[in-house]
Amino acid sequence: MDMKPQAKTNAMRLLDKAGIAYQAVSYGYEESDLSAIHVAEAVGVPVRMLFKTLVLRGEPGGIFVCMVSGDSEVDLKKAAAASGNKRAAMVAVRELLPLTGYVRGGCSPVGMKKPYPIYIDTACKELEHIFISAGRRGMQLKIKTSDLIGFTGALPAELV
Repeated sequence: MDMKPQAKTNAMRLLDKAGIAYQAVSYGYEESDLSAIHVAEAVGVPVRMLFKTLVLRGEPGGIFVCMVSGDSEVDLKKAAAASGNKRAAMVAVRELLPLTGYVRGGCSPVGMKKPYPIYIDTACKELEHIFISAGRRGMQLKIKTSDLIGFTGALPAELV
C-alpha cells in the first residue's frame, strides 16, 4: 500500500470540497488484470471491502449505477428490480468513458459526468469503511460507508 501524495482526481476534489474524509491508496496495476481480487491484493485488504462501480442500462429507465463487493457479481434481475426497471444489462466498455468520464478499472461512483441513480449492495452495511475507485486506475479511496452513501445518495438494495 502506497500512501505517497498523487495528483488529486475529480472524485477526491469533490469529497474535499464537501469536507468528507477519505484515505487515498495507490497501487500498481496490470492492464491485463483489473479485477477486484487483484486490486484488493495490491491494496492489502479483504476483497469484500472493495466495492466495484458497475454501470448498467435499465429498460425503460436508462443508465444507473450498482456497487457490489469485489467478491460478488451483480444479479441483473435484482438490479433491475431495485432500480424500477423491467430488465438491466451492463453497458459496453466503450460506453463507460462517454457516459461517466471514467475508464474500466477506474470508475468511481463520485464525480460522474451526470448524477445517475446509484444502488449499493446491502453487504455494505456490515462495513464501517469500504474502498472505492478514486476515478483512476491504480488509486482507491478508503471512505466511511455512511459518508459515501450520504454524499452520492446511493440506495442500499439487494443486488447479488
